[in-house]
Amino acid sequence: MTIRAVLFDFSGTLFRLEQDETWLTDLTDHGGGRLDLETQTELIRRMTAPIGQVVDLDDEHRHAWENRDLDPELHKKVYLKVLQQSGVPRADQARALYERLITPTRWTPYPDTDAVLKGSAGKGLRVGVLSNIAFDIRPAFTGRGWDAYVDEFVLSFEVGAIKPDPAIFRIALERLDMAGEETLMVGDSDEADGGARALGCAFALVDPLPTAERADGLLAALRSHGVL
Repeated sequence: MTIRAVLFDFSGTLFRLEQDETWLTDLTDHGGGRLDLETQTELIRRMTAPIGQVVDLDDEHRHAWENRDLDPELHKKVYLKVLQQSGVPRADQARALYERLITPTRWTPYPDTDAVLKGSAGKGLRVGVLSNIAFDIRPAFTGRGWDAYVDEFVLSFEVGAIKPDPAIFRIALERLDMAGEETLMVGDSDEADGGARALGCAFALVDPLPTAERADGLLAALRSHGVL
């Protein structure tokens, strides 16, 4: 069946949270010294990993981790714990960094995000952004005028379901008024985003590389399914 709609994941797919040294200059480790580059890189990886528990957690914080993308308060609670266990022991510094990390306008789009959004909409495809996330990512799109090319935003904390639960894909398909067989899901996690296959969707996997290292991954994914 012809693809008539495309669903895009957000983090690691359309946008990436890039390491920004200006966010980390005021951070100190347990000894009071500046965080080294390796620690900074690992910290960002842990804050953006789509699946898998990234630090050891007690039962209380494990519950928060498992439900973090359904509740902004649980998201904040567990990620402050993650920061604490990842080399940012001071609560004030962890809170300041957390606020930067959940500010969507600070996220970096991949080089071909503009082209795939405009190209998909220009071909008459229905376009959705489907994300496991606990904050509103729309400003990342509206600030660039890209919201004009997105028909629906389906965010886990707003709809009460997280990938790979078929429920969240079903919500997206219903909002786009599309069947699974007419829809391509594009994402960076086979486990989470690939859950769309349970509803008959095609699936294209992209590598969540730094934006400077992935110039046309989205275009290649869509072209491999005959979409662009």
